[in-house]
Amino acid sequence: MGVGEAIGSYGFGILVVPREGSRRLTDPAVRPCTRRARRPVAVTGRRVLPCARPGGRRPPERAPRRRYPSRMTTTQDTQDYAAYIASLPRVLAGATVLFRDEEGRVLIVEPNYREGWVLPGGTIESDDGESPREAARRETAEEIGLDREPGRLLAVDWVRGSARPPVVVYLYDGGVLGEEELRAIRLQESELLSWRLVPREDVTGFLRGDLGRRVLAGLDVLADGSGTAELEDGYRVR
Repeated sequence: MGVGEAIGSYGFGILVVPREGSRRLTDPAVRPCTRRARRPVAVTGRRVLPCARPGGRRPPERAPRRRYPSRMTTTQDTQDYAAYIASLPRVLAGATVLFRDEEGRVLIVEPNYREGWVLPGGTIESDDGESPREAARRETAEEIGLDREPGRLLAVDWVRGSARPPVVVYLYDGGVLGEEELRAIRLQESELLSWRLVPREDVTGFLRGDLGRRVLAGLDVLADGSGTAELEDGYRVR
């Protein structure tokens, strides 16, 4: 292939120059292109020479991307980074655990700070570095007195809200509780009034809206052995 014969499209092709008689491009009006940016380059044996875009025009310059170092070096850096973080959208996060008894009934609890029933669980203390799984274990230990490592992740639910930021809820499998473990339940009196077991057909009667749909999705995952369910407002999307 001779000098000037291009392979590919402008900006992504290469110009192949034979080893014999190869010359540098010396037009001062042409700005060299860089290999890193995947622009045309001239190849001569072992050497890679700069080449021009058609017409000798400079490619448009991109606006610099704002980057923040992993370690702040000045007070201004720290203030800029804090302002940047504060400007980002907010998302809340919670973790809950799905416990069942040997008959397949679901363990639910009655809070004293709101009407209705919920699953054991609560807010992920992410400001303290807590992960969803750690939050699920901590919350169940605090609320019902059972310190058990959560099982597999059954569902992740993106729950929209009109008067609050969206909430991401992680639903873990708590496993099957035997009679001895059920007798060992001790409620957190500052937050909970009572607990009970409900069969699948009664779940949505006690757990309203997205919560009830989320529990049913988790039960389906357990029943059919499928992967983690991706939910939006309790409805399965994948």
